[in-house]
Amino acid sequence: MPERKAFLLRLDPAVHAALEKWAGDELRSVNGQIEYLLRQALGKAGRSIRTPADGEAGETKEAR
Repeated sequence: MPERKAFLLRLDPAVHAALEKWAGDELRSVNGQIEYLLRQALGKAGRSIRTPADGEAGETKEAR
């Protein structure tokens, strides 16, 4: 698995609480839920998600 990029994210406590409940409902961690939502938004916006494991440039994980 490729190395993950860590960074600090400051959230309003109410936003975090809502994300925590939503993540729990979908059996994900809060981190996993945020990444899931960001990937959905990137796909909807037509932005490619490239990682070294993808192979060809421009290929997205969703396209495989």
